[in-house]
Amino acid sequence: MRTVLICDDRRSVREGLTRVMSAVPGVQRIDCVATPEDLLARYARQPVDVVFIGTQRAVSAGAEATRRLVTAHHQANVIVFGAPDDAGSIASAIAGGARGYLRWDASRPELVAALASTTMGDVFPAQRQSAEPGAGVNLTEREMQVLRGMSQGKSNGQIGRELYLSEDTVKTHARRLFRKLSASDRAQAVAQGFRCGLVS
Repeated sequence: MRTVLICDDRRSVREGLTRVMSAVPGVQRIDCVATPEDLLARYARQPVDVVFIGTQRAVSAGAEATRRLVTAHHQANVIVFGAPDDAGSIASAIAGGARGYLRWDASRPELVAALASTTMGDVFPAQRQSAEPGAGVNLTEREMQVLRGMSQGKSNGQIGRELYLSEDTVKTHARRLFRKLSASDRAQAVAQGFRCGLVS
């Protein structure tokens, strides 16, 4: 049986994730907090098996909460959740010690897989990639430029304007780097880029 702590400043998000999580087999208790301060205080009093921390576009609260929690409690198992195009915040949280991420609309099977693998000390499968920095990854200069733009939260249009490329050309480079990084979206690609030392 597993215990879960959810941290997000949006009440609707906390309640929604709690409803979904309560139907996941093996979950014994679900608690919620709204702020990083409450998260740190609650975890110090009563550690849990898995912590879910929400991210928001252009807001560093989720990444900062992750960093502070993992710094204070190295054993903490953190999964961040957010929109798939919230690449910058998610990648920062991964760099800060999160074991993986889920889309905000993750299915029940995805939640089950995340809970199971994370509590076994593994990296969540949807995010698990090569352990060695840069191992097996060979991006072209253009693909690197696109990945760096994504890590800065820029849209395909913004990246294209900076590189004097059409948006369709940027999308082509993005698809290629997704394939090379075994990523299905921008957030996964950026998170893997951080792990491999391709972006910082």
